[in-house]
Amino acid sequence: MQKANFHLKFFLLTGIFCLLILLLGWLLPSIIHNDVWIILAFLAATSYLVGIISIWLLKGSSENLLQVKLLGMITRILASLSFIAIMVFLGTENILLFVMNFFILFLFYLVFDIYVFLANLRPISK
Repeated sequence: MQKANFHLKFFLLTGIFCLLILLLGWLLPSIIHNDVWIILAFLAATSYLVGIISIWLLKGSSENLLQVKLLGMITRILASLSFIAIMVFLGTENILLFVMNFFILFLFYLVFDIYVFLANLRPISK
């Protein structure tokens, strides 16, 4: 996947998430945590950095695609668990709703990462 294409798709996806959060916050405010924007900012920054680093690492050699993507996913999981631990330690209220909102957004970004991974596999398989 080309770098410019990744940027466009990533920011479009993040914009859709913002609109979805605003819509759900307006329709069903009880399912959206107060810190949802902090969660979204963290996940967007983490996913974007992992994506950019993956693209940069794959420029050198595309045969390491699986190792690079696996490293990115492990990094994202460890960073996410650390973020949740820090937020719990800081005294975030309604932990269950916080974790639920976090993992829903996390899974959406993970699906995007898998989509990017599969898009990068197509040229290699031909």
